[in-house]
Amino acid sequence: MRHKSKNRRWSLLWRTVFLLTIFVVISQVIIYIWVQRSVNEHFEQMDSEIITHAAFNLRKRMVNFNDHIEPFTVSKSQALIDANHLHSSWLDYDLKTLISDKNGNLLSSDPSNFINDLPADFSLLQLLQDYRDQQFMIKINNRHYRAIIITHQEVLAFIALPIDVHHQYLIQFNRQLSLILIAITLLLVSVAALSVHWGFAPLATIVQKMKGINLQRLDERIVVGDMPLELRPLTESYNSMMVKLESNFESLSRFSDNIAHELRTPIATLSTQTQVMLTKPRESDEYIEQLHHQHDTLKQLSAMINDMLLLAKTQKELSDSQISHVDIESLITKLIDYYEMIAEDREIIFEKSGDFKTVLGDKGLLQRLFANLMSNAIYYAASNSTIMISATVLTSSTSLNAPKDDIQSPEQLWLRITMTNRLDKPLNQIEADKLFERFYRHDKTNTMHSGTGLGLGLSIVQAIANAHNGKVSITIKDECLFEVAVKLLIAR
Repeated sequence: MRHKSKNRRWSLLWRTVFLLTIFVVISQVIIYIWVQRSVNEHFEQMDSEIITHAAFNLRKRMVNFNDHIEPFTVSKSQALIDANHLHSSWLDYDLKTLISDKNGNLLSSDPSNFINDLPADFSLLQLLQDYRDQQFMIKINNRHYRAIIITHQEVLAFIALPIDVHHQYLIQFNRQLSLILIAITLLLVSVAALSVHWGFAPLATIVQKMKGINLQRLDERIVVGDMPLELRPLTESYNSMMVKLESNFESLSRFSDNIAHELRTPIATLSTQTQVMLTKPRESDEYIEQLHHQHDTLKQLSAMINDMLLLAKTQKELSDSQISHVDIESLITKLIDYYEMIAEDREIIFEKSGDFKTVLGDKGLLQRLFANLMSNAIYYAASNSTIMISATVLTSSTSLNAPKDDIQSPEQLWLRITMTNRLDKPLNQIEADKLFERFYRHDKTNTMHSGTGLGLGLSIVQAIANAHNGKVSITIKDECLFEVAVKLLIAR
């Protein structure tokens, strides 16, 4: 059910079009209501002014007539109507007029046949009671009127303005306005859909590139300049990802080839030795000698496998449970005591100086890191030389060579441990940088190395340093002075 629900989800294009459609429709409805109300108010105001003006004139005539003639008769009421109809407003707007006495008895009307259009239940007194001196809407003989009732002494006057034309106009206006707004809505939604589709086209390009990723096309990139400004950061991130992917794949391929090459030799040696021993019976001393050779070869294989497992372990950052306070000075002192016996054979001595601090990290991994550095120093050091080990505290101001990412905050301090030895043979900086590569051996003829000589020592050092969010670097001075610097975070 969850899979089906995901399939029913709208695409980003349709979501955008849907939301835009809702927005446009709501906007058009608001515009429609506002325009309709504005037009209605305009006509109502105009009709109200006409009725008000007509009522004012009629009331003035009623006052004059009452002053000259008494009592108020049918002839007088007709004269009152005739006098008012001389005014242009009565003729221009087809005003209807009814005159009655104070009891509501109709005396006259204009036009004269208007009285015949009145319904049977028509009552001026009732209308007067409901709408005294107020304008109101009334329907007479299927026609719509805006009307008012005025009074003066014994006279009631009913003035009505036909507004059917306005009603028809408003109906037609509303119909045309609706059609126009619907057309505008469809046009805007269509343009928006095309715009969104066109805007998402670069994303489709990126998607197609991602779908086409394979081992043969890792070098393909997207041209950043062909993308909109908003998508250029995404494109740059994609290209950067592909660069890293290509680099990692090439590194993995080289690593696999190197593993196959390094494993092939000891395995072939074991196979050859075994076959030779099986060709004919031999003395026990020969068997023992060959077993010793095979044991050495198996130790070499075991060491290689352990190193490769350690490399795999250090490919990611350490967990919180692995991190503890490590006394670097005590750790290095114990390692010096261990390697002094090996170094004495070549008249190499260790000297330690500087301000050593407690750092954060995995004690076992850090011990392996410095053990590899010391072993490497002895391996490459010239006879009758000194291996210098020093420590320096770094701050954000003193760590000039470190990237900004290395100093996480001004409060954090870093310990820089430097191991320096004089080389037996000259070495340039380019060759030194290659020492971090897996299975790379600068001097394959030197057999004095105490370890396996597999070319994983400095690779492991670099991996352990990276796992601690630290840094390791090699500097060659005067082609004979070899300096390795490790930077670790100081515990607070």
